[in-house]
Amino acid sequence: MKHFLRMFVQVCLYFYCKCLWRCLKFVVRKLTGRCELQRICYNTKPGAARTMKIEASLKGSKSKRLQTSVSVHPDAIEKTIDDIMELKRINPDINPQLGVSLQACLLQIVGYRNLIAEVEKLRREPYDSENPQHEEMLLKLWKCLKPNSPLKARISKQWCEIGFQGDDPKTDFRGMGLLGLYNLVYFAEWDTEIAQQVLSDSLHPKYSQLSKAEWEKKKFDKAIGYSFAIVGINITDLAYNLLVSGALKTHFYNVAPEAPTLTHFQQTFCYLMHEFHKFWIEEDPLDIMEFNRVREKFHKRILKQLQNPEMALCPHFAASESLINM
Repeated sequence: MKHFLRMFVQVCLYFYCKCLWRCLKFVVRKLTGRCELQRICYNTKPGAARTMKIEASLKGSKSKRLQTSVSVHPDAIEKTIDDIMELKRINPDINPQLGVSLQACLLQIVGYRNLIAEVEKLRREPYDSENPQHEEMLLKLWKCLKPNSPLKARISKQWCEIGFQGDDPKTDFRGMGLLGLYNLVYFAEWDTEIAQQVLSDSLHPKYSQLSKAEWEKKKFDKAIGYSFAIVGINITDLAYNLLVSGALKTHFYNVAPEAPTLTHFQQTFCYLMHEFHKFWIEEDPLDIMEFNRVREKFHKRILKQLQNPEMALCPHFAASESLINM
């Protein structure tokens, strides 16, 4: 009986707050002459803060048309904006900037959903050694990381030199499918110098050159390395979970002026790999068995950073200046 009463009170409180919120929105609109979407766009600067508020407003609307606007096809966004303006009785001639702002927000919101689908598709596709494209990517990974050491055979113990567990890397991609390979190749191809340095440090951590000024005080005689490729697949899993949980919205809405793409995700992976490497050295684990502890601590630190609506994980991938006037 006591449990039932508690649930009843919670339900009543929920509906009371919901009705109170709707009444408050109605009063504010009458006082300001602007709907909630207008107030958000005019009072919040572009980026994650604005887009996340717009997303919450549309999802929480009592109108089905507004609720479904966050999941339309990208080609339908322009018409969706017209529908929203019509539904909210907003004259586009008097408020031309509002349509531009809403379009930028919807492109980000819809783009994020589509990015999740694209990433999920790659994650579910297994590595196939009979597929020439898959094999070509794998060999490209080796060439980018070890340009001066030719691979003697496709099945070789040499793969352990870049952090795979055995003589055939295909078995290591099972957890993340092609997504793990895509990310590793992107890191090695587009951020080659850093990737090669991280690989070298993972094999010989006591000779690490990254953040040397900070780390030279530490004792590296017992520094523990790690398997570069395996950790890359693991960090891919971390990035994937940040994406699917919605935690990366803060970052992507701040760095992508329109729809976030797979390239944005891969750039984020590069950042996470670099940052995790530094974090691993700073943590100075006793042995590789501490990997899960260090990873979880790193994960929590990234999540905390992403709670800041101003956060952009990769400063060198900052948002386009075109956002300023949207």
